[in-house]
Amino acid sequence: MSRPGTPYDNAMIERYWNEFKVSWIRTQPQPQTYQALIQLIEEGINYFNSIRRSAKRNGLTPEEYRNQAFKKQITA
Repeated sequence: MSRPGTPYDNAMIERYWNEFKVSWIRTQPQPQTYQALIQLIEEGINYFNSIRRSAKRNGLTPEEYRNQAFKKQITA
């Protein structure tokens, strides 16, 4: 658990939320209903996990990167 006012204690999730807000939420039309907000968040989670590729992961999505790591563990 991070200390109040100390985002560095949980830097990975802080970075994720920043990217999610800046790259996804702010670029989408503002939802007009609670259900539309839930759908927007679910679409964003899918985008970040299954579609968005990153050079830091050798061009893989997080899902592909995780699956690759599991395959390496199984064959090791």
